[in-house]
Amino acid sequence: MAYQPIGNTDYKFTLSQYIYRGKVREVDILGDKLVSIASDRISAFDHILPKLIPYKGQVLNLVAAYFLQATKDIVPNWLEAVPHPNVSIGKKCIPVKIEFVVRGYLAGHAWREYKSGKRILCGVTMPDGMKESDQFPVPLITPSTKAEIGHDEDISRENAITSGLCSEKEWEIMERYARSLFQRGTDMAANQGLILVDTKYEFGRYNDEILLIDEVHTPDSSRYYIADGYADRQRHNVHQKQLSKEFVREWLIENGFQGKENQRMPFMPDNFVQEISDRYIELYEKVTGSKFSKNENSDLHSIEVAIKEYLNK
Repeated sequence: MAYQPIGNTDYKFTLSQYIYRGKVREVDILGDKLVSIASDRISAFDHILPKLIPYKGQVLNLVAAYFLQATKDIVPNWLEAVPHPNVSIGKKCIPVKIEFVVRGYLAGHAWREYKSGKRILCGVTMPDGMKESDQFPVPLITPSTKAEIGHDEDISRENAITSGLCSEKEWEIMERYARSLFQRGTDMAANQGLILVDTKYEFGRYNDEILLIDEVHTPDSSRYYIADGYADRQRHNVHQKQLSKEFVREWLIENGFQGKENQRMPFMPDNFVQEISDRYIELYEKVTGSKFSKNENSDLHSIEVAIKEYLNK
């Protein structure tokens, strides 16, 4: 059977089931369990693109599971099982509606703000005299609100606390976790010949504890540079070779779309869809050091069966 890209799901596991459909993930809450299904949707500029990307969901789910396992000694997390390449099941947490964006290098959104003349991002000062892809003296934490609808918005530490998104004590815990995670991710990336440029972390409350939730160090949440030749490229003002979905954003910008009002989503040709799929698989292999094994039999039915079998144990 040919691979069938995973779009929307519509499973009915229990009468009390609560379903949340994110930009990429389908989340089913069953009592104290959370079932996260990574679809093959892709988003950029807070918009879902019109075509599904084969194997993208498997890549995201398996990379996240890999790093959750590799970091559970420094921060507790929500994950309990991966019964299917597209599925993760774990503890239901109450999300803290803040994305902890950690930036080791000047890139992406930070670079676009910097290039426009801004030197303060989320209440944090960026040094003068930097160029794109330069390393910050110390990684910056530039949080944003976690919007259920519409755009995430930059927010400062002070505003996050005064607005009640978290307490000062919770902020200190999450900041410590975020910095430790970024250092672990940096070390693991270096072992694979990569540079972890920036990433985001999300946390949730579980009883009286802060847990790491969602995805970690995936191509959707992180940006990586190829370490070999980084310094030469910086000296010669050449764009860095990177592994992330930034190339998707760049393609959209080139085709007149940044998610702004009255802009129309461009048509995505099949060869570009295939390129995205190939690059996600490449990133999986680069960051984990393992060969990606395509689950060709993955479809909505096989996912449903795997979830039910796990829940019935």
